[in-house]
Amino acid sequence: MTTPIKFGILGCGRIVERGLGPGLRDSPLAELHAIASRRPGVSAEWAEKHGAAKAYDSYEELLADPEVQAVYVPCQGHEHRQWTIAAAKAGKHVLCEKPLALTVAETEEMIAACDEAGVILQEAFMWRHHPRVTRTKELLDEGAIGKLRLIVASFTFDIDRSDWRMQPEKGGGAMWDIGCYGVNCSRYFTGAEPSDVHAHAHWGETGIDMTMQIALAFPGDIVANIDCSFEAPFRCRAELVGTKGRMFLEDAFLPKDESVILLQRTTDQEPIIEVERTEPANQFACEVTTFCESIAAGSLRAPAENGLANMKVMESVLEKATSARQ
Repeated sequence: MTTPIKFGILGCGRIVERGLGPGLRDSPLAELHAIASRRPGVSAEWAEKHGAAKAYDSYEELLADPEVQAVYVPCQGHEHRQWTIAAAKAGKHVLCEKPLALTVAETEEMIAACDEAGVILQEAFMWRHHPRVTRTKELLDEGAIGKLRLIVASFTFDIDRSDWRMQPEKGGGAMWDIGCYGVNCSRYFTGAEPSDVHAHAHWGETGIDMTMQIALAFPGDIVANIDCSFEAPFRCRAELVGTKGRMFLEDAFLPKDESVILLQRTTDQEPIIEVERTEPANQFACEVTTFCESIAAGSLRAPAENGLANMKVMESVLEKATSARQ
């Protein structure tokens, strides 16, 4: 690619401020061209802050901009389908926040619309694109911990009870928002889809799952234990356990500048833990770069996904947890 892809952002939320804004800035293949907000005056302020050439007071105006080649959809979950399909019809490639939609059926509509328009759709799981994740997968494939048997993934924090993610009709709930990372993690490292799903949850007053435990079984006798919560201290880690050792990723989905892999190459009770350091990276920039490479190639480049497979697992998880509640 010789010319950066020109991006438009549909919304001015916190994920733009801390994630995609810096990600677009740091990717050599992208340029933030336009930003839109439905709150009058906000887009102009954010455009100046993030260096965008254009500011719009409606999403429709941004999608009508012929210079915008790709859009990022960061809005609330129940709006993903609407604006992804609208962007596709406008001929824009779409990087859509996770989870991709509220149901598998909505996801399939979004994919069909993008396929029909000939544009790329990528779910925005930034963690998959960090160099530490790439290196962890290499070590796993090299047999550094033997045969993979167990994945343990945790993502929890105490949410503001006024947050929109407390509303089920908008796609709220711990599983949709952060449990999806554990599901994505287990699918990525196994390279497979689960053959069995179990889930139980504590349900909040608004009807969302506040805390959920997910158990997945994968081909090859691999199991995954995943927990997520909106009512617990901050925890964000993943552990891969094999027949000859294990690997830990602290701050697994939100790595700090100094990100490491903790590697144990033995089953001894008092093992030596190796610390393998990986290069510092902005995982949002890495995600954007993969997306731009996919646009140039005309199809998704690994490790990017369109989100359908992950959505199928999560819909099954929610069905299991809901059934266990009754």
